[in-house]
Amino acid sequence: MLVKTDFIRWPMVALTILFMNSMVGISTAPARDLADILDQGELRHIAVPYAKFVTGSGDGFSCDLIRLFARNLGVKYVPVESSWNTVIGDLTGKTFKVIGDEVEITGKAPIKGDLIANGLTILPWRTNLIDYSEPTFPSGVWLIAAADSSIQPIKPSGDLQSDIKQVKSILAGRTLLCMPGTCLDSELYGLGDFGAMLVPLNLKMNEFAPAVLNGKAETSLLDVADSLIALEKWPGKVKVIGPISTPQEMAVGFPKSSPHLLRTFNTFLNRIIQDGTYIKMVKKYYPDVQVYFPDFFQQQAAILRLE
Repeated sequence: MLVKTDFIRWPMVALTILFMNSMVGISTAPARDLADILDQGELRHIAVPYAKFVTGSGDGFSCDLIRLFARNLGVKYVPVESSWNTVIGDLTGKTFKVIGDEVEITGKAPIKGDLIANGLTILPWRTNLIDYSEPTFPSGVWLIAAADSSIQPIKPSGDLQSDIKQVKSILAGRTLLCMPGTCLDSELYGLGDFGAMLVPLNLKMNEFAPAVLNGKAETSLLDVADSLIALEKWPGKVKVIGPISTPQEMAVGFPKSSPHLLRTFNTFLNRIIQDGTYIKMVKKYYPDVQVYFPDFFQQQAAILRLE
């Protein structure tokens, strides 16, 4: 039987995370702004294969969004595969280490693309390295466990902060999978202060649920999209304990040296929101998401007069 809790409201989505076999031709040219991209005739989209944002088959919400942006600019769309470990460096040309909400630059790296779009969560430390577009998608982080775990899902109180505190209190003395430098970084949520026994791993997002099932740890952080995918992929074997974060937002990442490209993208995004193209793209991959994040999609729903 599929394990559910009262606060799980997102629709189930199929697990389609694969390596992006369409990724081609990586350039290591310096960071480019809009004029360079128009002159050279191509837009390089850096992406990490992730859920239905980047499916691994050449499509996904983020792929469709940036492909349409490239078409709007009149340039060739060039996908560039990356990993969570390297994606920021692939855009900025910098290696670094994260220290709380700050970063320390440690060296240089090849620049491989012009923007990042793959469900990139807006995190404070990332703003030291990149500029974000206007938000493109809602998100959040949950705590998951194996269905046969003694840890039980919380009963939602109706107050999110109270629910988060309740979930964190469960972690005392429990092992917890996390991934530094991403939205699954335990330091973002102060989980060490609650007595969690941290097990940092460098995995693909879709590998955290099976790691829990294989006994790597009792619990794991996981974002909303991948939590729901895990519930469908392993029905009756995974359960969501409750929320770890307040609502988060995702956006497209740009080099700080590309203000004109960023401004042009925001104008493009606003236009496709106004004409209904954006919400159609969202519904293609996440058909009911606006129901579960009504505040985020309020503007789009009002414009389109959605039911």
